[in-house]
Amino acid sequence: MTAKAHDLKNKGIDVITLSAGEPDFNIPDYIKDAAIDAINNNFHKYSPVDGFVELKKAICTKFKRDNNLEYEIDQIVVSTGAKQSIVNAIMSLVNPGDEVIIPTPYWVSYSAMVTLAEGISVFVNPKDSSHKISADQLESAITNKTKMLMLNSPNNPSGSVFSNDEYLEFSKVLEKYPDIIVISDEIYEHINYDFKTPSFASIPGMFDRTITVNGVSKAFAMTGWRIGYLAASKKIAKACNKMQGQITSGANCIAQQAAIKALMEPPSKVQYMVEEFQIRRNLIIKLLNQIEGFRIDKPPSGAFYVFPDISSFFGKEIKGKKINNSSDFAMLLLEVAHVATVPGDAFGSPNCLRISYAASREDIESAINRIKSLLS
Repeated sequence: MTAKAHDLKNKGIDVITLSAGEPDFNIPDYIKDAAIDAINNNFHKYSPVDGFVELKKAICTKFKRDNNLEYEIDQIVVSTGAKQSIVNAIMSLVNPGDEVIIPTPYWVSYSAMVTLAEGISVFVNPKDSSHKISADQLESAITNKTKMLMLNSPNNPSGSVFSNDEYLEFSKVLEKYPDIIVISDEIYEHINYDFKTPSFASIPGMFDRTITVNGVSKAFAMTGWRIGYLAASKKIAKACNKMQGQITSGANCIAQQAAIKALMEPPSKVQYMVEEFQIRRNLIIKLLNQIEGFRIDKPPSGAFYVFPDISSFFGKEIKGKKINNSSDFAMLLLEVAHVATVPGDAFGSPNCLRISYAASREDIESAINRIKSLLS
């Protein structure tokens, strides 16, 4: 779908992109200034595999300030993006035949990473439109081969957010299975609207078994700077450090210096982005609710995506194109309305469509109007 959108743009067609997984804001000036200072101060040597000590200290400060979690610097590994942090952990811990529980919808790379480690992805589908599994469903998925549970809140692609009470219910299940490790992907942590999702490691009894993954891409609009990090037990952090040392070594030295500044400033300095995302969320939901066939039972509580059920269009013919699934529907929107989205089957939810509102209000209005015109 992405390649097709690029191809149309290269032909001069005005494609509105609502498929982006990154903020459309510029990086705050105080972060840019830190990077410029790093260049002028000649930060150009190889960095330590697990990150500069100053950045690891900043990460520890962030965890204490924002999540009430206390880590030592040898529990932190800085990587080239949160994606690398996750794959480091999976490759270090998952053995052939091990099962990894992945609630759906899920970020597309999780299952591929498990496959790379020769593990087995066990998908658990929510029973309702909340896009969240229950504790009972979690327990039903556990077997004697279960090695790991993947959590992602706020969630990509649905924007759903687990509450403290829901995490407590998960913890009660996991207490019965002490060998299961949890990866908590919290990259959208600061982009929430209704309530702040807790860090899973802060739930009583879950600290030692949780690998917390975060980064600077989403909250600070630093996607291209590729700085992510994980916090885990010293043993796991050491294993991830070894894994990374044989693949990429240390992350970019300039970006690390910029990340120190980003993390040491209070999250309130980037709250303006969250406030704008919330305005856009409300706008896109209002517009989509005016189109018959798009079902959004509850507004997303975090991230910058809506994930409507569009299965009512399946089996129909629209503008001479038969719609059998979400991929067909997304292709129709791209080829005819020139609006780029992402089909839900990529995320394990084939009845849905991911629409990003990391775009200007003008683009959102124009895109949804195009879709409405197409389907009317």
